Amino acid sequence: MRPRYLSDPVDCQFGHNREIPEILWSPSEEVIANANVTKFMRWLSEFKDLNFPKYEDLWEWSVTDLEGFWSCVWDYFEIIERQPYTQVLGPRSMPDVEWFAGAQLNYAEHALRRMDDHVAIVSQSEVRPRSEMTYRELHQHVAQFAEGLRKLGVGKGDRVAAILPNVWEAVVAFLATASVGAIWSACSPEFGTRSVIDRLVQIEPKLLLAVDGYRYGGKDFNKLGDVRQIQKSLPTLRQTVVLSYLRDDVTLDGLTNAMHWSDVPVDGSTITFEPVSFDHPLWILYSSGTTGLPKPIVHGHGGIVIEHLKTITFHMDLTEQDRFFWFTTTGWMMWNFLVGGLLVGCTINLYDGSPGEPNMNVLWEIAANDGVTYFGTSAPYIQGCMKQDVHPSQEYDLSRIRGVGSTGAPLTSEGFDWVYENINSNLLLGSFSGGTDVCTGFVGPIPLLPVRSGEIQASCLGAKVEAFDPRGLSLVGEVGELVLTQPLPSMPLYFWNDPDHRRLHESYFDMFPGIWRHGDWVEFTDRGSCVISGRSDSTLNRGGVRIGTSDFYRVVEECDYVVDSLVVDTGSIDNEGSILLFVVLKAGLNLSSELVSELRLKLRTDLSPRHVPDEVHQVLSVPRTLNGKKLEVPIKRILSGTPVEQAISKDAMADPRVLDPFVERAAS
Repeated sequence: MRPRYLSDPVDCQFGHNREIPEILWSPSEEVIANANVTKFMRWLSEFKDLNFPKYEDLWEWSVTDLEGFWSCVWDYFEIIERQPYTQVLGPRSMPDVEWFAGAQLNYAEHALRRMDDHVAIVSQSEVRPRSEMTYRELHQHVAQFAEGLRKLGVGKGDRVAAILPNVWEAVVAFLATASVGAIWSACSPEFGTRSVIDRLVQIEPKLLLAVDGYRYGGKDFNKLGDVRQIQKSLPTLRQTVVLSYLRDDVTLDGLTNAMHWSDVPVDGSTITFEPVSFDHPLWILYSSGTTGLPKPIVHGHGGIVIEHLKTITFHMDLTEQDRFFWFTTTGWMMWNFLVGGLLVGCTINLYDGSPGEPNMNVLWEIAANDGVTYFGTSAPYIQGCMKQDVHPSQEYDLSRIRGVGSTGAPLTSEGFDWVYENINSNLLLGSFSGGTDVCTGFVGPIPLLPVRSGEIQASCLGAKVEAFDPRGLSLVGEVGELVLTQPLPSMPLYFWNDPDHRRLHESYFDMFPGIWRHGDWVEFTDRGSCVISGRSDSTLNRGGVRIGTSDFYRVVEECDYVVDSLVVDTGSIDNEGSILLFVVLKAGLNLSSELVSELRLKLRTDLSPRHVPDEVHQVLSVPRTLNGKKLEVPIKRILSGTPVEQAISKDAMADPRVLDPFVERAAS
């Protein structure tokens, strides 16, 4: 049956209407012919006798013949195997899945496969001027640092913890760590001390790589005092290496077993890549850590190599000639994903600093000056550019950008329109949805299909993504829980220090046994595209009519006078509760009864009468994680009476001070 919203608009499950949105970009015949995924389809036809006329057919094969698809990906990218696999996939009942049994390889060997004078890394920050490093130079730096790690006693299976900014040294240290078979785990320097300790104490690192400080928005922040506290909480540390970043004359007084970065032994000239199993741990990432201890998510060498090659090559359409930028910190999975650009041999562009200093054009200026061809950012950053009336294409030549990536939150239709109107009209806008849990996207761009305003183009190859109703039935044209019904190679191997896999099971497999439930609301169209409506645990529910928070924000934040907003439904299963809307207004504006009435009327008209907020309050700032995500669920818990210390870890927040009005509201 055809989905309801594709015919005459009617009220659907979430209380809003969807019509087929306009096409903002369509690939030309030349784009389609030259796309990497088209070349893969030709290769499949020539060497595997597999013919797929269109992307939908290729995707269907990729999720029904998992062994066939992933073995072809392995062959196509000529995976460097130190030992061949004996079986692509054993039993596929999640979470107990084994990929490429018997295979041995190494992530770093693939990232450093290229060794010539092509630029590998462009690095700049608020502290340092722009610099370049070739693949040949990167290879040398990694070889030397890897030898230094070995001389410091770091080997296969040891954990190397890092508190480093997004600079070239971090990339070198990570690749060196991977090359010796050790396990990488990074925190961004702006993480609070408690937040860092909560993460690293769980994994018992042998080595700590730390920075003396960092600069953000023109302000310097010293970190050595924090490093001293962190050292005391990590009894397994054997050595700490400090990178002098803010100052050249850094003293290590008060630190235990510490040395300068420049004193690490560096007499290696060639790299010995430690062969490791396909599922040997590569890195440990962390959930946001807003409540309880952050979940230490372990990913393997092989799963990340093969998944990142697939996504960056086929979905983002990058080649070795591209310049790949993503605004991120080392504490967000997008840093790990950005480094994955080295797997395809392209140039990766690093930036450490504020995206708004001295103004919101700083990243666009970098893109123009460096000839960036793929510009990655977050939906909140695009929203911020819109709110500040930024028009980068009027200031800079951005014509070389042929792809824009957006993640971190659902991108609104207005955000889609802004990109095409203010960057350039001939690019592939790739709104991704996935997460730290898999370090990739489930749904995202593909250069063979048109881009429609507000829609994610397609499910990614190999990702059997569906929308489930509460009974576990698949939906099209209606909103449901985003699930994966088939395994993906980059799914977590396990959570560190979770021997019975209880936390892993509770995180993804409690609702639908054997099915990965991600925690997002998604609606698929009969065209294969989809719309993400926000986190399913922060849904607004009135009289059985539910709405995702992203749709609520779309309506509220298109008002010129609203800078940011947060909506919370305090209801529960046995209590309807209240819908509370918190708004950040433009400077100089106060929330008047007239503005409240205007907001309520707009929400009634654009969404439904059920979703008019019971209360509207003005706040100075919206609580966000260090990665910029709105803290909907923790704020809901605080407003429902949960003590702050149980509801949220303040060290996981960008600015804990913005909690005060919500705590005061809960007390009243």
